[in-house]
Amino acid sequence: MFSLLNILLIVAAVLSALIAGLFYAWSCSIIPGLAKLDGRTYVAAMQSFNKAILNPVFFLSFMGTLIMLPVATFAHFHQPLSARFWLLLAASVLYVVGVFGITAFGNVPLNNILASFDLSSASNEAVNEVRIKFEAPWNSLHSIRTVASIAVLVLVVCACVRGEN
Repeated sequence: MFSLLNILLIVAAVLSALIAGLFYAWSCSIIPGLAKLDGRTYVAAMQSFNKAILNPVFFLSFMGTLIMLPVATFAHFHQPLSARFWLLLAASVLYVVGVFGITAFGNVPLNNILASFDLSSASNEAVNEVRIKFEAPWNSLHSIRTVASIAVLVLVVCACVRGEN
């Protein structure tokens, strides 16, 4: 039978894996594919993706990780502090800063700027200008959160296999 601590670890690991996998897949397939598009098609695609991702399944994994990592960490807070606790604490801090923080204060504001851009009435020059202002910064921030999310997953997996001592 699984203990509550093990269930918390499993849930935190699965949620972390879902986010790391999403960001990794985006980096490996979507970004290179988008790079090959003309400006108008690129902006239209990103506007569409940014709307589509705002769904309950994404929020469950993205916000669920934000909640479950600290919950799992707190559940392992007892004396003496174990390696598992420190691994989970590191994963929690890294997720809050490197994944959630980068997304909330970097990618989302860029997404909002792009969402407010009226593609239907924009000239090709304006479209290319908004793409230049958006694409490189967004991709850089995405790379940071992708690496951070993978590191979070590694830390959680290490916590799972490490044991309590």
